[in-house]
Amino acid sequence: MLLALLSVLCVLVSPVKPAGILGSSLSLSRAVDVSTRDPAARAVEPNASTDLTGNGRTTDVMWDSYSLVIKGQRVFIHSGEFHTFRLPVPGLWLDILQKIKAAGFNAISVYTHMALINPSPGVVDFNDYRALEPLYEAAKQTGIWIVLRPGPYINAESTAGGIAHWITSQVAGELRTNATDWQAAWQDYIQGIITETVPYQITQGGPVIGSTDNEYSQEPISHAEYFAELEAVFHNSSIVVPLTANDPGEGRDWINGTGAVDLYGLDSYPQGFDCSNPTVWSPVVTNYYSYHESVDPSEPWYFPEFQGGSFDAWGPTAPGYDQCRVLTGADFENVFNLNLWASNAKLMNYYMLYGGTSWGALPFPGVYTSYDYGSSIAENRELTVKYPELKREGLFLRSSPEFYKTDYIGNSSTSAVTVSNSSAFVTLLQNPDTSTAFYIARQNDSTSMETLTFKLTVTTSTGTLEIPQVASAITLSGRQSKVIVTDYSFGSSKVLYSTAQVLYAGQIGGRDVLFLYGDSTQEHEAALTLTGTPRIQAQDAGVSTKSENGVTTVTFLSGIEGLVTVWDSSEQLVLFSDTDTAGTFWSPEIPSSESAEFANYWQFGTNTSILVGGPYLVRNATITGSTLDLRGDLNDSVRLTVIAPETVKAITWNGIPVAADAAAATLTSQGGFSAQLQPVSTASIIVPPTLTNWKYANSLPEIESTFSDTNWTLANHTTTNIPFKPYYGDGRVLYGCDYEYCENIVLWRGHFNATESTQSVNLSINGGEAFAASVWVNDVFLNTSYGNSTNNRNILEETDDKFYFPAGSLKYGADNVITILQDNMGLNESGSAIDEEKSPRGVRGFMLNTGEFGEWKVQGKVGGYTNYLDKVRGVLNEGGLYGERLGWHLPGYDTSSWASRDISEGLPDSSAGVGFFVTTFNLNIPEGYDVPISFLFDDSSQPYRAQLYVNGWMMGKRVSNLGPQYQFPVQQGILDYNGTNTVAVALWAMEPTTVSPTLTLSVDGVFEGGVGGIEVNNPAWSAEGRQ
Repeated sequence: MLLALLSVLCVLVSPVKPAGILGSSLSLSRAVDVSTRDPAARAVEPNASTDLTGNGRTTDVMWDSYSLVIKGQRVFIHSGEFHTFRLPVPGLWLDILQKIKAAGFNAISVYTHMALINPSPGVVDFNDYRALEPLYEAAKQTGIWIVLRPGPYINAESTAGGIAHWITSQVAGELRTNATDWQAAWQDYIQGIITETVPYQITQGGPVIGSTDNEYSQEPISHAEYFAELEAVFHNSSIVVPLTANDPGEGRDWINGTGAVDLYGLDSYPQGFDCSNPTVWSPVVTNYYSYHESVDPSEPWYFPEFQGGSFDAWGPTAPGYDQCRVLTGADFENVFNLNLWASNAKLMNYYMLYGGTSWGALPFPGVYTSYDYGSSIAENRELTVKYPELKREGLFLRSSPEFYKTDYIGNSSTSAVTVSNSSAFVTLLQNPDTSTAFYIARQNDSTSMETLTFKLTVTTSTGTLEIPQVASAITLSGRQSKVIVTDYSFGSSKVLYSTAQVLYAGQIGGRDVLFLYGDSTQEHEAALTLTGTPRIQAQDAGVSTKSENGVTTVTFLSGIEGLVTVWDSSEQLVLFSDTDTAGTFWSPEIPSSESAEFANYWQFGTNTSILVGGPYLVRNATITGSTLDLRGDLNDSVRLTVIAPETVKAITWNGIPVAADAAAATLTSQGGFSAQLQPVSTASIIVPPTLTNWKYANSLPEIESTFSDTNWTLANHTTTNIPFKPYYGDGRVLYGCDYEYCENIVLWRGHFNATESTQSVNLSINGGEAFAASVWVNDVFLNTSYGNSTNNRNILEETDDKFYFPAGSLKYGADNVITILQDNMGLNESGSAIDEEKSPRGVRGFMLNTGEFGEWKVQGKVGGYTNYLDKVRGVLNEGGLYGERLGWHLPGYDTSSWASRDISEGLPDSSAGVGFFVTTFNLNIPEGYDVPISFLFDDSSQPYRAQLYVNGWMMGKRVSNLGPQYQFPVQQGILDYNGTNTVAVALWAMEPTTVSPTLTLSVDGVFEGGVGGIEVNNPAWSAEGRQ
């Protein structure tokens, strides 16, 4: 992690104001109004204030050994990772935040990318998708806190780990140390982050807390002093929130000593990053709690990065992100996330919750364009099969403030917990103030696919019990975990125990509401005190009750599907459903008055929520008078089920009134609503246009005898700050970054005089994993050197080949030219060697079998990193292809004089080379629809590479001979949903053979709803500066 300023932790002032830890103005809320709860459960106890720790710069964010305490509220940080630079349409950031909030999360963690924000020395750019202000504002609108992580090193499977490319060639000192030139290099960027963030700190009514450079060791001292220098810059500014760091392993770094931070965190990826065998698990980590207690027991247990998916690598055997979504699927989330809970962690962030797209030159060489990550929200922003489990967990956490402060009592490997079956492993956490207990159960063998049953001995307010008492046993299916609660509160009511899982607990309209769930193939049981006169009781044959001494034991037999009302009175509503049905429910929060500070933040601006079942997505809800307005997305007709305050008499969906039917009367007699909800128009069938009428032009005139490289950069350096020196040659350094050409395609031209003895050239070319470089002498193709990757194995990031000159290819006694067309796959991240980010992309060796080279010339994108032309799309968007330099990829370039040629025909004469194919298509998608669209290349293995440009943005790099990616989602905002769109493909045929790519459009889904108002910002072609 980097210097993550949790400065979008916008804390909210609660409308309900019981006593708080620092005074009487703030409350610790449940899922709804908590004024009727035991005061000890409402807020952090006043006498604990002396036990709180802070950084001495603010009392708004403090902590003890249990959790963070924000403005007097005890808070469980439940966060997901989201990188705005991987979704370069600011209007869509609100969509992601709303989807994260809807799953019960209260925070996001956000990397910022130095290479994009600080593209050149002295240039700091927070315009367009590089901006922070629109993210902060969207977070305030949504009610999401932000952990900002600016680095400057972020890793993130990003080129140079996010470090600005200019630094990799201009800084001589070791990066990420106390080297003076490195320190000077990051100052402007960090100062820019500070300037943008200060007004949005929690202390100023905004959302932010803090962190430092990502995953780094504290030794040697140069590392520690670097951290100290970073921290000093923040401390000498108006940033007052705490700083944290993430340890990539159990290394005990940054807890004490030079560079120590305010809050220590541990990263953990227990399944690693190979999704090839997605049903084969590594077991849970069992020493999280003991490690924490041994290193920083006085601080809350923090996981800045916990596995939420996996990146995927290049290669024909790479499994693809669908497999990663299986490896880290709902069962993984259930078992491994709850294992974190069992370690008593109270701050956790899942990496990634939304991955996005590594467009342009964003990726480091180990990954391809898609950064879907197998996450719960897919690259195209659709909710995946992983999302419902996260939502079930998130709503439980939001409903359970007693869980925010727990002591670790022990587990079933000792006498602390008693189970009837030793194959079950149960950990006991207990709130010291309320005695509410949480027994977190899994199988001893967490990888087991077998089903086991057991009984559990629990200590409750009524005594010691072996549960369940009526049902036969607690059941754990293979790869399943559960939370069994005792003396658990919902509103002013109590659950003595429950082996069923809690989805929701709180108050709605003055009634205590409890929503339990469990697998339909299992038995479940809950014992609770039921109050009020029942108006509806469970009629399902699978539900039975037994009352004794004021406690009712409810048993749920296997076979229950759908939603069942267990108890409905004027005081309580108890519901039960199967697990899948529970996953279709939402609990949007009802914000307080928009004029109130932190109106949209749970625990602070609101303690009121409702239940909504059925829709694909419920984004938010408001109550005005007696009308409940729901906003969300539909992709099909569904049954709408609502539990709301009794004062609600009418409901609208996206502003349209919804007529209720009689079905709600069987659910509840108070505040219930049921209706059939369906899309309002027939736009659900949207047919993508066919990509036709392609225009073609040659994009490799550099190999022609008439081409002049007079205006190219003379490659004549004899020294370099890159530590990986040339292998052979004549002393000249041919590294692209040394000439400001760090990314994407770079061309080299080496001149020499030939004699009859000139027969070959040796070239060592470095482009990074999965790169390629094609070589010509004059206009004669010699060969292509291929980098390699097979799922991050057999990695070949540079080649050393001999190229023989065919008869007739040379001009004896005259100037000859070697042309190298090289694809740079990004700069390496930090690794085992020092300064691997300073990757030697270019030619590391050049040698004729006889004679010497004359001039070497080099050309990358126009202007290099100092004077690049496209300030909107940014420094990483373009490369040095002839067509890119002339702007052929941009909207508005006139291709009317080009030849008509379908992309499936490949290059003329089956030649090796590069051609540009350009066409346009129109979209007319109605407002009020979110329609994910992808571009699909042929799923074949052919010797071609293709760069996909959509309205000027490089949205995909297709490597057909390696794969695996052939589908490239492109977001609205880059696509104009109501206008003309330009698509350009730079097709590189790497062999003199016919290649026949195809490209089609695919509509991935149609959702009535969305956030709307997405602006298009795709600057058109201009002749200015193009060459």
